[in-house]
Amino acid sequence: MTTLTPPTAAAPRGPMVPDPYAVVSRRQDTPDTWTLELEARSGDPLLFTPGQFTMLAARGCGEVPISISGDPDRPERLVHTVRAVGLATQAICATVPGSALNVRGPFGVGWPVADVEGADVLIAAGGIGLAPLRPAVLWLLSRRERYGRLVLLYGGREPAQLLYPDELRSWEHRGLEVHLTVDSAGPEWLGHVGVVTRLVRRAEVDPERTVAMCCGPEVMMRFTVAALAHAGVPPQRIHASLERNMQCGIGHCGHCQLGPTLICRDGPVYPWSEIERWLSIREL
Repeated sequence: MTTLTPPTAAAPRGPMVPDPYAVVSRRQDTPDTWTLELEARSGDPLLFTPGQFTMLAARGCGEVPISISGDPDRPERLVHTVRAVGLATQAICATVPGSALNVRGPFGVGWPVADVEGADVLIAAGGIGLAPLRPAVLWLLSRRERYGRLVLLYGGREPAQLLYPDELRSWEHRGLEVHLTVDSAGPEWLGHVGVVTRLVRRAEVDPERTVAMCCGPEVMMRFTVAALAHAGVPPQRIHASLERNMQCGIGHCGHCQLGPTLICRDGPVYPWSEIERWLSIREL
């Protein structure tokens, strides 16, 4: 007589196992940048903290870390703004609605938006660095009454390279002070021309009340932090998101090591006071 063995529960999926997500919309933002909206095939929303990232993959073309740029209050839609700079990101950006991408995550430490209530928040972004900060902006604006001044300093190489132009205008109407700058522009541009760091003085920050969040090219963040420090903002109140060669997302492979820290596990967002020493060592 055969004895039937009751089925056992399936083992939980590990962090290295991707989930398939359907691409539901695709929008070109700049000549080399696209925003993709994804939905989990399982139907389960991906809960995340502003500033976290996922490992995103187009099948057969590799896997890359991409910051989540969606609204943390709408986790049913996973949004990524991706710049096509290599084989993997080019394949991701070319994925059309109805196709699928593989997603692992979310991973990492995000922006301390819930820990700075009552403070003035200054957000400084360069180029695609606004994408990892977009969830923080949306979080802050949806809880506007809990914070002091909200200021955005954002720069790009030229006006056509600035992300989310329509949203920038709507954010202003919702209480965000927006200061834009570009490296170069034609006569139709009526805004500021120059680097983001020159906007710090115009923002007239109160160093006793200000918390800063920065993301962009590393050189831009260095000079922005220097300008904020000159204005009196202490480094422990300045947070930056770093980018390194992340391959596993969970601190196993060691490719993203910076000094004693693994950026995929301990970052990508850090207080500047914790990472300044290591960023000053060129070999790291």
